[in-house]
Amino acid sequence: MKRFDAVVIGGGILGCFVARNLRRWNISTLLVEKEGDVCTGITRANSAIVYAGYDNKPGSSKAEMTVRGNANMDSLCEELEVPFSRCGSLLVTYDVSSVPKLERKLENGRQNGVAGMRMLTGEEAEAMEPMLKKGIAAAVYAPSTGTVNPWQLGIAAYENAVQNGAQVSLNTSVNGIRREDSGYILLTSGESIACKVVINCAGLYADQLQQLLFPPSTRLKLDGAEYLVLDPLARKPEHIIFHQADSCGKGITAIPCVEGNLLISGVRKDLTVPFATTAEGLEELYADTHRLLPELDTSMVIRSFGAVRPNPYRESGESIPDFCVENPAPGFYSLIGIKTPGLTCSNELGLALGEKAAAFLQAEKNICFNPHRKAIEKKKEDPDYCQILCQCERITKGEIMEAIRRGATTVDGVKRRVGSGMGRCQGSRCTWEIEKLLEENGHGAI
Repeated sequence: MKRFDAVVIGGGILGCFVARNLRRWNISTLLVEKEGDVCTGITRANSAIVYAGYDNKPGSSKAEMTVRGNANMDSLCEELEVPFSRCGSLLVTYDVSSVPKLERKLENGRQNGVAGMRMLTGEEAEAMEPMLKKGIAAAVYAPSTGTVNPWQLGIAAYENAVQNGAQVSLNTSVNGIRREDSGYILLTSGESIACKVVINCAGLYADQLQQLLFPPSTRLKLDGAEYLVLDPLARKPEHIIFHQADSCGKGITAIPCVEGNLLISGVRKDLTVPFATTAEGLEELYADTHRLLPELDTSMVIRSFGAVRPNPYRESGESIPDFCVENPAPGFYSLIGIKTPGLTCSNELGLALGEKAAAFLQAEKNICFNPHRKAIEKKKEDPDYCQILCQCERITKGEIMEAIRRGATTVDGVKRRVGSGMGRCQGSRCTWEIEKLLEENGHGAI
């Protein structure tokens, strides 16, 4: 039986940042993930937005962490060598009755300490973003809003955690948890694991995982949305656009991503099949997109996908507006329903859980912790970096081989690390080459 001070269950972006921040302390750490790679669940279908912090209730932990996570994102991405774009955002409405709601968000932002926010007239917003449909009633401008690739950020945190001594057990499901005087025993699909601290970052299954030992007071209701991805060559807005559709709800969101693509997110709705799109949903999304951005050339759409979001609620049915971190017993922490702005706050939540675990274990700081991680880069002196396999994204054999060396075991795993297959042909020309390299290195081609 293996023994660790702390075990993190779930290898999404949150679990990866928790594992990374546990290693800031002298805490032996194991990250357990049921899939064959990290960042394959909620993280792989994400809006990629680093929020400013004006949507959250003043004084809440979510508001504080969002503003702090946003402010720290530049330095975090510099440490992990992940691209980050602080492109700013516009929250626009065409409905005069929605203007007071925008004013409340502006006041929220000011109370939360969001820098640089201001209200724009319709004319000012239209001048800032000429692609928007005319007739805007008002808009809120937040210059600190940004965008980052969630896969790259999560995988970078994972790699840095491993570099700092965290161990990983992939393809490992936790089927039972037993509490003992010395801590906890995890009954897995492999061998049993003993630990003093359990941190539940199981995403969509976080409430179910806690129920293996403790009845959670928090449950999850899942919703979904469709997304469109446009070719980087498509003309697009320069800022993230949030559409306040009316006085009661929110419309679509347009996100100019760090890779150059435009991402269009649809309205959230009850979930049918996880991570799946529907013909009706896509038809509605196209129609809403044309109404908001009439000059956008949607013939440049190269991909659509579906996302899932876990919404926490109490057993009584009451929704939970703040982050929920349950602590039903000493050394057991459950992060249940960490949704928007979970990406923005992933490192802040990881820091907080690291401090909680360190206090419980009375652990000392790890003076050898190194926060820096090197990104995969092109090496001109290596001939493999001169052989382009993904023509659309100009990804070389050398980059793909390095992705495999760093842990990619599937075509999707390579894509999440280097961006192959993300271009106009969506992998139709390079997939077989990547499959061949995976097979040559002992991996299936799933």
